[in-house]
Amino acid sequence: MPSTSMKTTIDTPEGVLKDAMRYTGARTKREAIVTVVSEYHRRRRMAALARHLGTCADLMGPEALEKLRSGD
Repeated sequence: MPSTSMKTTIDTPEGVLKDAMRYTGARTKREAIVTVVSEYHRRRRMAALARHLGTCADLMGPEALEKLRSGD
């Protein structure tokens, strides 16, 4: 998927932006915003995925996998 960008103006408290730059190690405001938004999105996707843990009856458990690997 090609990367596209969108120009926008946001009103962000200066202290919040400075903290974001410090915590992300970003050198620019843009880099800090992109890093923070990407990380937020990643965490939300992981949380959505985690809600499905253990809900698939067709997957084998750790014991069955170990038995299969050992050749028994």
